[in-house]
Parts: sequence; structure tokens; C-alpha cells
Amino acid sequence: MDSQACATAEPDTSEAARVRRAPRQVAIDRRANLTLLTLVGAAMVLQFVAWPFLLRQWGVAALGFAVPLVVLAPTHWGLIHEAIHGQLWPQRRFNEALGRLLAIAYLLPFDAVRFGHLMHHRFTREPYDQPDVHDGATPRAYARVGYTLRLLGGLYLAEMALPVLSFLPVRWTCRLVASQIGNEGPAGDDVQRLFVGFAGNPERRGRIRRDWLLSIVLHGGAFYLYGAWWPALAVTMYLRGVWLSMADNLPHYDVSLDTPQRARNFRVPVVWQGLLMNHHLHQLHHRHPTMPWTALPSLARELGAVSASQVEDEAYFSAALRQFRRFGRVH
Repeated sequence: MDSQACATAEPDTSEAARVRRAPRQVAIDRRANLTLLTLVGAAMVLQFVAWPFLLRQWGVAALGFAVPLVVLAPTHWGLIHEAIHGQLWPQRRFNEALGRLLAIAYLLPFDAVRFGHLMHHRFTREPYDQPDVHDGATPRAYARVGYTLRLLGGLYLAEMALPVLSFLPVRWTCRLVASQIGNEGPAGDDVQRLFVGFAGNPERRGRIRRDWLLSIVLHGGAFYLYGAWWPALAVTMYLRGVWLSMADNLPHYDVSLDTPQRARNFRVPVVWQGLLMNHHLHQLHHRHPTMPWTALPSLARELGAVSASQVEDEAYFSAALRQFRRFGRVH
């Protein structure tokens, strides 16, 4: 469009324009975050300290405490997610420290998870970021088994094991990462270069090793406290990992490349919105990644996000189960 056409063009009143003009600077709701931090902190005290003693005293009756621990898994991850985007606490160092401690308690490498998540925002649904799509290079049945296992906790187990790479020689690590990420697609070379650069960064490797060792000490001590009841802790950790694995790609499953932000929003009962930290409004989050989670519902109302153009008809939990039916597509 030339300069004259630009000057005479009508104001853009489209939905896309309203989205672009939406407010992007919203104060962090410290009270809400502090409330959830307290809740998740209490759950971690229960998991690592109190529950093993309760199991010894009450026996099978105390197994019911696994329910709140699993139900709070999305909240625990949601707080880590806010820290990744710098929205958990206004002070940068305290924000990162909180996110790192939460990740250690979830047995996740904070630096690696943060880098991977921010790369996901930058290169959403690029070839390396299509875990639900069959690449055609492997037998379909074999790929289907791998995809199902990924949903059933495989992603969490892989993220738990990532720190092992930081103990390998840098050259080996970079080769493994380059091979795993590949360089397919128009941005493939940039994606591969950035991942390899991260994998070889000595400061980050050092922090990943330190945090992983802290996680091992914390969880190893917990298993010791549980004694004969250690399967209760193992199963609870696994179920929390299953939630993380199923929710990770949910808003991008089977999403076409021409879908706005290559993500979806979903419906969810009000009672779950706080626990999910509005993860169901994921397309809005991709539009405004630095907006606190507490601001997303009001933004959705302002943008008319309850319309079919912005929110899918499918419920959040139904969509989570739909991932098991078949591979996704990029259309």
C-alpha cells in the first residue's frame, strides 16, 4: 500500500485491530499470586514432610491427601509459568528465585524449561514444535505409541532427564541437541542455532546442574522419609507429571498454521479457572505473553473473546482427552 493510500485508508475497526490495540501493561496481582504461592507451598510441605508421617499414623486412610497434591499440579506449573514471563513478582531477582524454587520442587530444570517455553512462543508450531504431528519418517504405529507415551507422562520424564545433558561434554550435548531439534522449516536454522547455543552456554549448564542436584537431594530425602510408603509419593509425582504432559501442547493440538497465534482458547468451569491460572485462555496469552494471568478474563471480555472467532466451543478437559484419538495436523 502506498503512502497516499495509507493516508486515505479508513480506520481499522476489525477484531484483529482491537486485539492489537488491547492494553498490554497490567500490574501484577501480588495478592492473588501470594495466595497461590501459599497454597502450593503448603502442598509441598505436605508432600515432602507431613504426608509420610500421616501415612505411618493413619495408613491407607491418608492416601486421600494425594488428591489435592495432584489437583494443584496445574497451579504449581502456572506459578512457574508466570515466573518465566516475569509476572510472578515485580522484583526481577525475587521473581526468578521463586520460579527456580518452584521448579526444583517439581523436579524441573528452570533454565531449560524457561528457554524452551520462550522459544515456543517465538516459534509456535514450527516443525520442531509439532509433537502431535506424525512426521512420516517413522512407522505410524511406532510413532503413535511414542505420542501416547508422551501424553501419559513421557514429556515430564524427558524434562526431568534433561539436566543429564549438562553433565556431558559440551560437544556431545550440542550434537545431541542439534540432532533432536533439526533444522526443518523456514526458521529451522535459527531454531537449531539458538538451542545449540543454549545447550553449550557454561553459565546455564552450571545452574542446571546445581538445581538438578538440589532437586535430587530434596526428592531423595522425601523418598527416605516415606519408607515403605514410597509408592504413594512415586504415583503422586507421576500423576502430576501426566497432567503437565497432557496440558503442554493442548492449546496447540491439531491447530492450523493460519490460526491466530497458532493456539486456541477453551471453556472451563469457573471453579477451575483459578487453579488452572487461566491456562484455558491460551490464545490470548500468546497474543499478550507479558500480561499477568489474572488480567486475561477481563481482556477476553473486552475483546469479545466469547465469540466463535476467539474461543473454541470445546471444553478444556474434553479437549485434553481428544488428544488421544489421533495425531494432530497443521492443515
